[in-house]
Amino acid sequence: MYFVTTCTFHRRQILASVTAATILVKEWNSERWRHGWAVGQYVIMPDHVHFFCSPEQDALSLSKFLQRWKEWTSKHIKCELSDRQPVWQEEFFDHVIRSKESYSQKWEYVRQNPVRAGLVGNADDWPWQGAIELLID
Repeated sequence: MYFVTTCTFHRRQILASVTAATILVKEWNSERWRHGWAVGQYVIMPDHVHFFCSPEQDALSLSKFLQRWKEWTSKHIKCELSDRQPVWQEEFFDHVIRSKESYSQKWEYVRQNPVRAGLVGNADDWPWQGAIELLID
């Protein structure tokens, strides 16, 4: 399982909205059948996203999966926002999750991002988080 972080181009704050979140979540929901990747919990921040994902057998490579996910989401976000600027930075950061404890610690850290950023007082109040699939019991 991987923990992935990717940022918007020039850290533009365009993601924490109903429009952008709907596009991101819709694409994550189709990743298993489109590219062989199951997406688990996620947090959408104004200028970056964090999510957990796990490949199935014969899945695309992580870099190819993210390239295609960024292409699709970028196309739709730009259309919905009537914006021609790039949506994503090219690079991304990934971390291999090796244990349930590591996953829990990473999730709790990510879940608290909106609190640390001063966007909400309680992590449960941040509307742009959730889970697509259960990756760890």
